[in-house]
Amino acid sequence: MPNATTPQQTTIDDAPLISRTFARAFDGDPMMRWFFPDAASRETALGRYFTTLFTRQYVHHGVCERTASAAAFWVPPEAQAKAVPDAETIKELQDILGDRAGAFQDAVQTAAQHTPEEPHWSLAVIGADPAAQGQGHGSALLRSGLAQADAAGLPVYLESSKASNVPVYEHFGFTVRAELALPGGGPALWGMWRPARRPADG
Repeated sequence: MPNATTPQQTTIDDAPLISRTFARAFDGDPMMRWFFPDAASRETALGRYFTTLFTRQYVHHGVCERTASAAAFWVPPEAQAKAVPDAETIKELQDILGDRAGAFQDAVQTAAQHTPEEPHWSLAVIGADPAAQGQGHGSALLRSGLAQADAAGLPVYLESSKASNVPVYEHFGFTVRAELALPGGGPALWGMWRPARRPADG
């Protein structure tokens, strides 16, 4: 029987667990609060948002793993073109975001300008239920995805929307490549890069 922090590959049946985990994980995230300013409806809206991303996009084109209380979506280079939301997904996201859809689109376009062009793995989303933070769930998922990128001999890129997470990623070998200010007075976003490593490098 796997340990609670052992990464497992997800299936579409995991959508309720993953959306609930991410809704709790991102409730205090500055960027998600920017997109979903209403505290009363934020958890429900975040659940719908992550359900849409997972079921329509990442479960089909990414490498999605979870533990009992956390999840991560990775995108290898060969899947990055397919992982871009199609028109129907964009419409669903716009419906969820409501009058914040424009702010979301501006943020996506700003971030896209800084996405590295060289082949790389991308850590699209990672989060742990706050009730389980500090128990090793996020670290286990990070190590699993980084090991897969290392096995492929590829670097990894992520965008952190929370300043307190930057040192955590630095501990795993990432460095800040760019600090972005989202348009319209939005919060900061840190683009972070981890060079390719041989698996034996640690």
